[in-house]
Amino acid sequence: MTEPGGAGPAEEALPAGGGTRTAAAVYQDRLQAVLATALREEVHTVRRAAEVVAATFSARGVLYVFGSGHSHMFAEEAFYRAGGAARVCPVLKPPYMLHEGAVRSTVLEREPGHAADLLSGYRLEPERDCMLVASNSGANALPVEVASAAKAHGLPVVAITSRAYAQAVRHPGPRLHEVADVVIDNHCPPGDALVRLADDLPPTGPASTVVGLALLNSLVVEACAVQLARGERPEVFLSANMPGAAEHNEEAVAALSGRVPHL
Repeated sequence: MTEPGGAGPAEEALPAGGGTRTAAAVYQDRLQAVLATALREEVHTVRRAAEVVAATFSARGVLYVFGSGHSHMFAEEAFYRAGGAARVCPVLKPPYMLHEGAVRSTVLEREPGHAADLLSGYRLEPERDCMLVASNSGANALPVEVASAAKAHGLPVVAITSRAYAQAVRHPGPRLHEVADVVIDNHCPPGDALVRLADDLPPTGPASTVVGLALLNSLVVEACAVQLARGERPEVFLSANMPGAAEHNEEAVAALSGRVPHL
């Protein structure tokens, strides 16, 4: 979760009256700049992560995806997605998301000791599975401990996080980028928000979800391309409204229902 009111390096406050440019246009320009930087600078780490994920797919394993707070959207984006890889299992436990209590979920993700409960019910297989953990700050206890637990089980771990944010957080403890095997930096600023509307207001306009999900989908597409280059046929879901989708998707669901409880 992006901490409310987190102070990030948003540029100077917009002038009173807005001038000739809207606040939305300023946000879009800054968002595009962060996205362009992340996509350009993380080409090699995305490829390294794709090799890890492709190895899991080739072994008929499962890519587990976890994020707490707003980062749970990464797990939902990757799962059962039109145009997405079939061998994905989201780690979704409601207390650590938002819809059962946003304030409580923030407390839980910052407390140590919840990783075992979170991962209970998921069958991690070290010889073929891998884990992706998304956390913008990379400093909360839960995502760090989930990454550590997955590694202890023998799974390779990929992280999508902001190194700049992690280094700006004051409280002690390990950071996600220090635990993961492959780290994809989203290049988002501490506090996440990109636009300061006034000097006496917290900045607004978050970037980490837009940028992070673009990196996530880039990783999945690249992993499927790696498989194809090896002469394998990637397992990809087809949009339910396309011709032949029901039959196509039913085959993947039947193969994975024993591994993915959310199907």
